[in-house]
Amino acid sequence: MSTPEPFSADGVDGIRIAADRIGEPDAPAVVFLHGGGQTRRSWGRAAAAVAARGWQAVTVDLRGHGESDWSPDGDYRVVSFAGDVLELLRRLPPRPVLVGASLGGFTGMLLAGEIAPEALRALVLVDIVPNMDPSGASRIHQFMYDRMESGFASLDEVADMIQEYNPHRRRPDDLDGLRANLRHRDGRWYWHWDPKFIDGSASRPPIEVTDVDRINAAVATILAAGTPMLLVRGQMSDLVTQERADEFLARFPQIEFVDVAGAGHMVAGDRNDLFADAVVQFLGKYAVDR
Repeated sequence: MSTPEPFSADGVDGIRIAADRIGEPDAPAVVFLHGGGQTRRSWGRAAAAVAARGWQAVTVDLRGHGESDWSPDGDYRVVSFAGDVLELLRRLPPRPVLVGASLGGFTGMLLAGEIAPEALRALVLVDIVPNMDPSGASRIHQFMYDRMESGFASLDEVADMIQEYNPHRRRPDDLDGLRANLRHRDGRWYWHWDPKFIDGSASRPPIEVTDVDRINAAVATILAAGTPMLLVRGQMSDLVTQERADEFLARFPQIEFVDVAGAGHMVAGDRNDLFADAVVQFLGKYAVDR
């Protein structure tokens, strides 16, 4: 598979959004949106698997993350993430499939459910539902907040912290892959995102993630437009518990569901093989000639 081709687009208020493409620019697109605190590099193997099936795989850094611009006034509302992505979609063939993990999933739900109904061919939610478990959300927030200001002396320290948070995931022997989510400054390593996103100082934080009724209404709009949806849950997730997944699927029985064994909230990172298979099988129903 070819090396990812970087490109960018101007999002809301001129925020530059960085992205990578694997595959032909005129092929139907699958757009991957990462979770809070991650970058587009999180999707490498999954994007390659999708591109191998004839789609163009596009991985995106949300504003304030990775190589995309930080919002100068701390505008990290989910509708702003969604507006940025909509501008980037104008650079792609019409009606892509969107795959969104956690914050990326919220972004996809508001994009297709409020801002641009019928904009997507299909929507894949990766370990996120409108009524997420608050204890799991708090645990993720604390993981992101810890060491945000002090940083890390080495990549080994980063790996140790991730291992403590995700004990079921094997600690990598090669730590170079961690560099994609970090910045090196003054001899220390820092997470590759704007601290305003998580430290409470943003002028407009992503409070939509707590508005369950609003997000459910967005999902209802997406399904009413005939847009297929798939929920991929990490079976060990503490954010999307079995109870909350069941509640979501009972409310919206049209949504397809895959439970990935051996995976927690970071499904693609924990079990990329099973995750990629689930996405590719779902995409097979919406073939590239549609």
